Amino acid sequence: MSLLIVGSLAYDSIETPYEKVEDALGGSSSYISLASSYFTKPIEIVGVVGDDFKSEHLQLFKDKNIGLEGVQIIEGGKTFRWGGKYHHDFNQRDTIYTDLNVFADFNPVIPESCKESEYVMLGNIDPALQLSVLDQVRNSKFVVCDTMNLWIDIKKDDLLKVLKRIDVIIVNDSEAKLLTSEPNLIKAAKLIKEMGPKIVIIKKGEHGALLFAEDKIFSAPALPMEVVFDPTGAGDTFAGGFIGYLHRTKNHSFENLKRAVVYGSTLASFCVEHFSTRGIENLDNEKIKNRFNQFVELARFESDEQF
Repeated sequence: MSLLIVGSLAYDSIETPYEKVEDALGGSSSYISLASSYFTKPIEIVGVVGDDFKSEHLQLFKDKNIGLEGVQIIEGGKTFRWGGKYHHDFNQRDTIYTDLNVFADFNPVIPESCKESEYVMLGNIDPALQLSVLDQVRNSKFVVCDTMNLWIDIKKDDLLKVLKRIDVIIVNDSEAKLLTSEPNLIKAAKLIKEMGPKIVIIKKGEHGALLFAEDKIFSAPALPMEVVFDPTGAGDTFAGGFIGYLHRTKNHSFENLKRAVVYGSTLASFCVEHFSTRGIENLDNEKIKNRFNQFVELARFESDEQF
């Protein structure tokens, strides 16, 4: 069965200390699906765009065996657009504008052919829409969910309903603290697991990620990067690599979850090296495996048996 991805498709205008781009491909579904495509198929996107969405980007998805049956193209409508500016500290950014356009009325309709999908990735969208997706799928066995501070602030009740119905939640450190009112990430992860998900992943940006599952903790490293060009979409790329690898292996053991987290980090490291999705559009297995091995070497050490 296909990997089902529900989220946003967008165009981003981004300014960093290095460069500025306009109307670059963005949106959670774009990053998640492209990252997933290196591990598994078939993949299906559910989303909405205007008729200004470029044919070259539709073709990019098709070339990666990413299905578009669930993508609504609104005639006369405009695609969701976001503009942002990063400073030298890439952990901070200014949102210049957010034009939801056709995304403002997005109502995810799951194609009949996708309702039996066992693996579902809920991108960062309104929790009410995430619930709608869960109500439509009939055979989901592994559901991964992303969210953000905004939904924790204004849609927490709906988000808590989502958490009861998913297997994995992916949040960053500030979101974990906001959701639980707990400053300690280990305690925060335990509280989140009590809300429903069996697996909690807390991203820490340039400091890696923490995996909490089976009463175990894994601290995944972040690859030291000499130059970061654009961190936009890195979190979604991480999620795509993570669920894409798990969809291929169908193995949810703690050891395999650890590998999935590192593969997610691997794809994210390619993403930040270029603007938009360019860093994850033309990879190959050798590049991915070599970068994965860099992560392995980064975390590997010999124990001192003489102590």
